[in-house]
Amino acid sequence: MTQVILLNKPFDVLSQFTDKGTEGSTRRTLSDFVDVPGVYAAGRLDRDSEGLLVLTADGKLQQKIANPKNKMTKSYWVQVEGVPSDAALKQLREGVKLKDGMTRPAKVERMDEPVNLWPRNPPIRVRKSIPDTWIKLTIGEGRNRQVRRMTAAVGHPTLRLIRYRVGPWTIDSIPTGKWIAAEV
Repeated sequence: MTQVILLNKPFDVLSQFTDKGTEGSTRRTLSDFVDVPGVYAAGRLDRDSEGLLVLTADGKLQQKIANPKNKMTKSYWVQVEGVPSDAALKQLREGVKLKDGMTRPAKVERMDEPVNLWPRNPPIRVRKSIPDTWIKLTIGEGRNRQVRRMTAAVGHPTLRLIRYRVGPWTIDSIPTGKWIAAEV
């Protein structure tokens, strides 16, 4: 059996075990949350994104998760600025033109704020004159900052991004900053 660690990564945490940034940096890393030797993140989750990060020592599984050719889908809960129109959602479903080319079509739907959502520290910037909306977005590729770039391309910048699912695994019942062991 392959050991898999499912971490609900908090906001402002690097998706690596060491900080190779500036000398004297105090940025939080995976080592602040996971004390299992020999596991590494299968794919990345930006420092300013939260949610499910899969860790394993199995290189083949890491490749299966991280490589878009394997079509392992990832679902995100995305809080966006404004209220996306049906036309904006249709654009996301058909693929969005980004600087590095067209994205694959995404599955997208409006959703209520997630149940049992933990507070983010620091909280997102709220503007009284502009509403915000939650959407669920599922993609089968993983370009750099892709979800943020997609929502911005259709006129709705991302305010908060939480990866809810990677393939068969979700963050259900995993509190932020905690992890559970799973098997493949």
